[in-house]
Amino acid sequence: MVFPFTSSEDFKIEIGEEHELFRKSIREFVESKVMPRWREIEETNRIPEEILKEAAQLGIFGVGIPEEYGGQGGGHLMTALMMEEIARAVPSLSVTIGVNHLFAVPVMLFGSEEQKKKYIPPIARGEARGAHANTEPSGGSDVAGIQTRARKENGHYIISGRKVFISGAADADYLVVSARTSPPKEDKRWWGLSVFIVEKDTPGLKIGQQFKVLGMRGEQPYEVILEEVKVPEENLVGPENEGFKVIVSTYDYTRIGIAAQAVGIAQAGFEKALNYSLQRELFGQQLIQFEMIIEKIADMYMKLEAARLLTYWAATLADRGKREFVVAASLAKAFATEAAEWIARQAIQIHGGYGVDPETGVERYLRDAIITTIYEGTNEIQRLTIVRQLVRQTFGMRI
Repeated sequence: MVFPFTSSEDFKIEIGEEHELFRKSIREFVESKVMPRWREIEETNRIPEEILKEAAQLGIFGVGIPEEYGGQGGGHLMTALMMEEIARAVPSLSVTIGVNHLFAVPVMLFGSEEQKKKYIPPIARGEARGAHANTEPSGGSDVAGIQTRARKENGHYIISGRKVFISGAADADYLVVSARTSPPKEDKRWWGLSVFIVEKDTPGLKIGQQFKVLGMRGEQPYEVILEEVKVPEENLVGPENEGFKVIVSTYDYTRIGIAAQAVGIAQAGFEKALNYSLQRELFGQQLIQFEMIIEKIADMYMKLEAARLLTYWAATLADRGKREFVVAASLAKAFATEAAEWIARQAIQIHGGYGVDPETGVERYLRDAIITTIYEGTNEIQRLTIVRQLVRQTFGMRI
C-alpha cells in the first residue's frame, strides 16, 4: 500500500559512490577545521572568517547550484549530506550556508536569466553572501500576511517595512525581500505580494538589532529596516503580485536542509551520549549496563535513523522532480527536528550535571535543535502542509 503516493518506487533513496566520497570530504573538513573551534564560536557568536574562506575554497557554498552559474552542482541530496555533516559540529555554520540557499533558490526558480547570471555566481563562489528577508513582527509563517509595502514609481519600486529574525542579514551583500504591491483579492488572500532583490548599499536599507535567540550562536538573526528603499524594476523576482508562490516554493525545497541540520544535531547528541554511557561508571558498573540507559540509547538511535531516512527520501524525491517531495519535505522537517530536540534532551539527561555545563558542549545541541523546530515554517505549519497536500493529492480538494 503506497497511498497517497503512486508507486513503491517513490520510496527509493538513490545514494551513489559520489555521494559517499563527497560526504567523507565534508567530514574531513569539519573534523579538522570546524569541530576544534566550536567553543570559540559559541563564546564569540561569530563564525571565524578563516573557516568561511576555506569553505569557499572547497566549493561548499556552491553545492546544489548548477555549474553554469558557478556552482558545484550536486542537487538536494548532496546538499543534505553536506548540511548534516556540518551541523554535527557547528549547526550555525550550516545556517550560514543555508541562508545563501534561501537567497539563491528563489532566484534560481523564478528569477530572470540576467538575475541568475549577476547574483548567483558570486554566491556560489563564496565571494558574496545572501539573505532572505520575509518574517515580520506580525509573523512569518503567515506569508500572505506580510505588511511591508512596495509601490512602483518611474521604473522603480519603493519599499518600506520592517523584517525580523533574518539570519545572515548583517553580512549579506544581497537580500531577497517580500513586500505587498497590491491589496489581496477577495478570494485570493495570497495575491498581491511581490519579491525583490535588494543590494546591501541601497539607501534606506538598515540592519537593526541582533536578536540574542536561544541557540545557533555564530549565526543569530537580525532586524532589517527598509525606509523608502528604491530598487529598479528589473530586481523583481517572478511576476508582480505573485510573490507568495516564490516564497512558499522556496521553503518547499530549503526545509529539506533544515531536516538535514536536525539530523546532524541528532547524530552529535547520540554520539556524545553513547560514548559517555560507555565511559561513565556508576554503582560499580558502566552506565550503559543500566536498563533505563539501554532503552534511551536504543530509542535515540531509532529516531536518528528514521529522521535520516526521511530526510534522504525527501531530497531524493526533489532531485527526481517528483511533486510529492513537498509533503515528504514537511514530514522530514517536522520529524527530524523533533527527533533532534528529543535526542538532545536525552543526551543531557544521560550526562547528568555535565549535560548542562556549557564546557562539555552537550547542552548546545538542545538549544540549536529547538531553533530548527521553528524556522522555515514551524512544525505546526508543517503538519498543516502535510494534511493539505495529502487531501489535495488524493482527493483534489483544498482545505
